[in-house]
Amino acid sequence: MICSTGVPLDAPILDVGGGASTLVDHLLDKGYRDVSVLDIAASAFTQAKARLGANATQVTWIESDVTQFEPSRSYAVWHDRAVFHFLTKAADRDRYLEVMRKSLRPQGHFLLSTFGPEGPTQCSGLPVQRYSVEMLNELLEPDFKLRACEIEEHRTPTGGRQEFLYSWWERLETS
Repeated sequence: MICSTGVPLDAPILDVGGGASTLVDHLLDKGYRDVSVLDIAASAFTQAKARLGANATQVTWIESDVTQFEPSRSYAVWHDRAVFHFLTKAADRDRYLEVMRKSLRPQGHFLLSTFGPEGPTQCSGLPVQRYSVEMLNELLEPDFKLRACEIEEHRTPTGGRQEFLYSWWERLETS
């Protein structure tokens, strides 16, 4: 979905909760040059940095709770694969969305993956919030337009199945 946004290779991209994820590897391989990874645990970066080797210096590593993040710049893409659904309290969700809106440029892209309506109610022993596109639209209107979404059945390492909702939202120019 990041490539589908059409942002230039030098556009600033933020991967929220990216820790040890391999997304940063793929972005660098595709030529993206302004990638930041935000995670609450600095230890999560260790694996990614080791995997990237010298390329790790091309990434901005940000240790922060996303709800406490104070952005020093704006981003063209905010990517979150699995953080938002762990925010089960309305105040935490509201703060996340406030930080995201403060961080994302007008016409920027918000790529969000959460558990879908039929997803699990817990993940890694923690409660989660499940979402439908309609629920997300209520949280994001009126300043975001849905560009694409899809439901996918994700297989866990233990063989379980979880419904994921992938969505791409574009921030409206007037936001």
